[in-house]
Amino acid sequence: MTSLPQGHAPRQFLPRDLGHVPRAWGIGAAIGGALAVSALVNHRLARRAEREHPPLGRFVEVDGVRLHYLERGTGVPVVLLHGNGGMIQDFLSSGLVDRAAERHRVIVFDRPGYGYSERPRARLWTPDAQADLLAAALRRIGASGAVVLGHSWAGAVAVAMADRHPDVVRALVLEGGYFYPSVRLDVVPMSMPAVPVLGDVIRHTVAPPLARLMWPLMMRKIFGPQPEPAKFGRFPRSMAVRPSQLRASAEETAMMVPSAVGARQRYARLRLPVAIIAGDGDRMVGTEAQSGRLHRDIAQSEFRELPDTGHMVHHTATGAVLAAIERVAGTSAAAGLSTAKEADLPAAVPA
Repeated sequence: MTSLPQGHAPRQFLPRDLGHVPRAWGIGAAIGGALAVSALVNHRLARRAEREHPPLGRFVEVDGVRLHYLERGTGVPVVLLHGNGGMIQDFLSSGLVDRAAERHRVIVFDRPGYGYSERPRARLWTPDAQADLLAAALRRIGASGAVVLGHSWAGAVAVAMADRHPDVVRALVLEGGYFYPSVRLDVVPMSMPAVPVLGDVIRHTVAPPLARLMWPLMMRKIFGPQPEPAKFGRFPRSMAVRPSQLRASAEETAMMVPSAVGARQRYARLRLPVAIIAGDGDRMVGTEAQSGRLHRDIAQSEFRELPDTGHMVHHTATGAVLAAIERVAGTSAAAGLSTAKEADLPAAVPA
């Protein structure tokens, strides 16, 4: 055994300064405490939003999933499917529901995870999965043979419904949809609340206040080049920034590009009437690269590109969307639509 030279102390392998350890603990505790407080506040705000905006319609349970839907009017069924981040109140505040209900049986769903519809985490809620669920719900409530309108992300759901459930869908209206894969730099940050564990922390703590902070910027983007219409003030923003709804939105953002890759083969299979409508100023998706290309891939489709119009066509050109519904439903526009309401429609692009 080797002995140390006389006068030499054993070498110490401890940190020179342990003061950073309690400081780190203190910082970690402060961050944890702030996140806990934020989660509690967001939970209470979400519950308050639900008290202030109770369910508007009915519920139907399909395959263990409870869906919330609103129904008005009689006649040929018209189903309205909102985009990513939306709810029933999106179409309701636009005025499209009331106007379409004058001639049709209008059914508006909260898609899974939005509004008051459930979104079980055990499933991957692709456009196909949502199409199967919604088609089963329409059969359950006796609304087969419907005109289905899909806005934005829900355009993929509407196409999947028509392809997989032709008995349920008689015609399509596709508004401002995303149908072909593209480079989207916004997908990664907007998908973060969908990441397991870390995403749960984000959506319960920092995501709701960030969503509130970014709301005006998002409104300028989705409505531009036109201003946000006053009627959209009836949309319950407080419901849209709940942690549960932010998860649904983030999951759909993450699935957007992969879903478009997988759907390209089905467009040519469609044989039903299809009306495609979009704004030439859409800042969310490229109109020519998406709606224009889809029109070329669906031989029997019609395409209307509205000038000086953005992503929310059903708000800023409600009459144009209603007229598209009437045409694919096989209903005479002259019977219920005035010339003024049709005036915002340019001539149809030839197939």
